[in-house]
Parts: sequence; structure tokens; C-alpha cells
Amino acid sequence: MLESAGIDPAPRRAGPGWAELLRSQAQALMALDFFTADLLNGATAYVLAMIEHGTRRIRVLGATENPVQSWVVQQARNVLMDLEDAGMSMKFALHDRDASFTTAFDAVFQAAGVRVVRSAVQAPRMNSIMERWIGSCRRELLDRTLIWNQRHLMTVLREYEDFYNTHRPHRTLNQAAPLRPLPDGVTDLDHFRVRRRDRVGGVIHEYRLVA
Repeated sequence: MLESAGIDPAPRRAGPGWAELLRSQAQALMALDFFTADLLNGATAYVLAMIEHGTRRIRVLGATENPVQSWVVQQARNVLMDLEDAGMSMKFALHDRDASFTTAFDAVFQAAGVRVVRSAVQAPRMNSIMERWIGSCRRELLDRTLIWNQRHLMTVLREYEDFYNTHRPHRTLNQAAPLRPLPDGVTDLDHFRVRRRDRVGGVIHEYRLVA
């Protein structure tokens, strides 16, 4: 129909697609997002987390029942200080169009030379790495744990953050963890025993080699 109307096909894109762009900028890109957790005291907590695309390291920035602008802006300042202390710098900050990500929040990153990229409306795949982590956190922890209050929530999230960064294998990292590289060479497992360590009250299991 378009051809008969004299409308030519759309030209091919000259630049890289979104996936290629994320891969090429992985070491300089961090993604942020909010997710909610229901507490047994009847409240709903809003959790803000950040993930580094290149290393897959997760940082749980904080949780609050009321994500007002002053709180959110302070979390932006905190994450920039954490990155500076770690000797890291980011060029891009990716997040969705949640109303909690205010202009003042973005301004903190922009003042530090970080370009803010907002994902399109109703396009969660544009922030898929962050969304995937939230899904893992829900399936592996929050859906299997009764959270009493905000303090209890942060306690279990901190433990899951440590587990995720130091133990949980990642396919993208060839089964290494963000903060635990794989040992050099091939290990002969016949000379080792495996010991299990329970975390978060037995919800999560870690397995380590014991000589």
C-alpha cells in the first residue's frame, strides 16, 4: 500500500542500536531504579538501587516510605561519593521516568559531568539489566522472606547485596561474581570438599570449596 502511494521504505539506521550502545559504554554506565517492598507493619517501602553495567556490581542505596526530593537527592550524592572513594567515574546514568527522579536528582549527576539518560515511556527493556536484578532480588529474597519493618528490610537487602557482589555467579562474567574473579587455571575438584553456608536465615545458600 505504501509502495503504491509512492512512499519509499525507511532507510537503514546508520548508527548502532540500543543494545550495541549499552555494550560499548558498559564500563562508563550505571543504571538506577526504584522498586517496592511490602512490610508486615502495613507500610510500603521504596528501595533505590544502582548497578554498574560493566562489573554488574549492585549498590542498594537506601529505602524509605516517602521518597521525597531531599531524600532522593541525598542518595545521588552518596552514590557519587562511593564511586569516587572506589576510584571510579561514570559518564552515563540511566533511569526511567519515575516522578521520584526529579530535575534536582539529575542535576547532582550533571554537576559531576555525568550525562543522564531517561528510558522511553513503558520501555523496561531499555533498563533491562537493572530490571533483571530487581527480578532476581524478588525471586531469591523478598518473595521468600517476611519483612518486619524498614530496618529489617535494609538488613536483609545489605546481606543480599554482599551475596550478589561476592558470591553469586554471573553468566556475563563467565560465572565469576562482580567482586570475586575466577581463579587462574582449572581446579581439580577431586581434592576438595564443598561446604554450604546459609544466609538470610537459610533463604540463600552459598557453596565454597574447602581443602
